[in-house]
Amino acid sequence: MALTVETKKRPEGSKPKALRRSGFIPANLYGHNGRESISLVVDAKVVERLLKAAAVKKTEIELNIPELEWTGKTVLQEVQIHPAKGTPYHISFLATAKG
Repeated sequence: MALTVETKKRPEGSKPKALRRSGFIPANLYGHNGRESISLVVDAKVVERLLKAAAVKKTEIELNIPELEWTGKTVLQEVQIHPAKGTPYHISFLATAKG
């Protein structure tokens, strides 16, 4: 099963708490270009659907970042869950190959 997620580059100076209030989850993409990482935001509803269908470090996900013209295969590296609310707090993707 192929999963596709579209993300946006995280605006400079944006605070994670404000992003979450606006319905976005902060995320990072590692390994897309050597040692560089990119700060991203993903719609919270998309993250909820993703977590129902994907397993951490096992499920391949097609990640699309239109602003950077980057599309590639990734896996969920880490998912942080809010301890009191039980909702996703932050997610990390690890690039496995560029599409």
